[in-house]
Amino acid sequence: MKILHIETSSKNCSVAISDGEELLCLCEEVSENYKQSESLHTFVEWALEGAEISLHDLNAVSLGMGPGSYTGLRIGSSAAKGFCYGLKIPLIAVNSMETMIEPFLNREFDFVIPLLDARRMEVYTAVFNGKTGEMLSETEAKILDETSFQEFKNKKVVFVGDGAAKAKEILQLPNAEFHANIYPSAKFLIKKSVEKFNHQDFEDVAYFEPFYLKEFQGVKKKSKP
Repeated sequence: MKILHIETSSKNCSVAISDGEELLCLCEEVSENYKQSESLHTFVEWALEGAEISLHDLNAVSLGMGPGSYTGLRIGSSAAKGFCYGLKIPLIAVNSMETMIEPFLNREFDFVIPLLDARRMEVYTAVFNGKTGEMLSETEAKILDETSFQEFKNKKVVFVGDGAAKAKEILQLPNAEFHANIYPSAKFLIKKSVEKFNHQDFEDVAYFEPFYLKEFQGVKKKSKP
C-alpha cells in the first residue's frame, strides 16, 4: 500500500511517501513566505525518487485537509485531486490538526491542543485526549483572551503550533507547556491514512473541498483618489 501524503495547510510545505505505515521518504520546508506553489511538485518528485518508486506505483493520495492557509489548502487540494484523477486512485483526507499531536501523545499530558495562527489573536484549534489522541472538541476558529482555555487550568496540557507563541503571552495558564515550532507534517498523515484506506474511507474527488473553516479574506486594493 503505497501512499503519497501532501500537507500544505501551514508554513510547512510537506510531502511524504509511505508503504503501509512505513515512512519511505519525507521532503518538507518551513517558510515564512508560504512556498507551496513553488515547492510542492518539486517535493513530490524528490519524495518519489527518494522512495525509489514512480507515480504509477501509488495506491492512494492522502491530504491534510485543513484548516489553515486558504491558498496553501487550494494548492495542496488541487495537486492531490489532479494526481487522483490522472492515476485513477482514491483520495484520503485527514484533519490537519491531527498531524500536529502525534509527537505529544502517551506522554505526561492530559490534553494536547493544536493552535494554528489565523491572524491577529485568532487561532484554529481543537482539543485532543493526550493518551488516546481522540478529538474531544470540534475544530473551531477561536479568539484568544485571558479567559481562554481556563477549564484546563488544573490539568496537564500542551499547546502546539505557531499560534502557541501568542497564546503563551496572553493565557493565564502557568502550568501549561507551549511548543510554537510545530507544524502540520505529511509524515503524521500516515497512520490515519492507512486506517482510512483499510476502511475504504475515501473522498469524492469531484466534489471534495478542503476544510477552510473561514472564507478567504483578501486584501482590498485602495481606490485611487
